[in-house]
This record gives sequence, structure tokens and C-alpha cells, in this order.
Amino acid sequence: MAKTAEEMIEGFRAFIDYVEGLKALDEKDWSQPISEGKWSMKDILSHIMLWDKYFYEEAIVKIELEQPLTVRHLDFDEFNENAMEYAKTQTKDELIAQFIEYRTNIVNSIAGLSEDAYLKSYKDGDKKKFSVHSYLRSFISHDKHHKKQIEKYMKSLK
Repeated sequence: MAKTAEEMIEGFRAFIDYVEGLKALDEKDWSQPISEGKWSMKDILSHIMLWDKYFYEEAIVKIELEQPLTVRHLDFDEFNENAMEYAKTQTKDELIAQFIEYRTNIVNSIAGLSEDAYLKSYKDGDKKKFSVHSYLRSFISHDKHHKKQIEKYMKSLK
């Protein structure tokens, strides 16, 4: 069954509460790989936050302001490598604050859209289709993927 816009927005917003709940973990637990060959929690949060920042600035705020979208399909590996480098320059608390800021901005912007704007198919910077609904659906799934990784890691710390 298809979820309503409100349910999708709440599903996307709920990850803020989850990330806030991770504040209690030690900085050292944030900085070590979650398993062999994997990212650290700081890397994961930096990755999610920077994707949120990118989509907020290049798509969501543009839709809100009725401007052309500038979001493009990027090289994921390069973007993620940059996110890992960025994570090295930030503390756990700084990354959490930045994540909350961008995720809240997205939620507030999307919640303020009309149903037509929410469902509309826009052209992105590559002239491909972009819709807020599809964006939320794919990034809620993305959040769940990383949440599972984090949960497994946290169990290993006990």
C-alpha cells in the first residue's frame, strides 16, 4: 500500500531521533570501522548528512522556490570518498548537529509543499526525472540500510 506524503515525511524525519540517540556513544566507537573493510559511524553519518545537504541545496530548496533543479547524478564513489575525508575534520557532535540541520531543513521544506509539488516530476540538472516522493522513498530505504549496519555494530560493542 502506498504511503501518504505525511507518512513518508515522518519516516524520513524519524532518522533524526535515531541519530540523536547515538550521541551517547564514545567518540572512539564513532571513529573505528563498524566491521572489517567498512566505514566508521562518523563516515556513515558524514555520508548521509552530505547527501542530505546536496539534495536539499540542489533539489528540495529549488522546488520550494520554484527554481530549476541543479541536482545531477554524481560519481557515488568520489562523493563518498569526499564524505569520509570530511568526517575526519569533524567531531561526532558537529556531524550530528549538521545532520539534524539538513534533515530538518528537508523535512520542513517538503512538509510545506503542495500535494501537486510533492508528486510532480521535475527535470534535474541532467534532464532526468526527479520527484520528491521518489527521493523520499529511496532515501528512507538508504537510511534503513545504514541503520541495520549501525545496529549490528552496536551489538558487537556489548
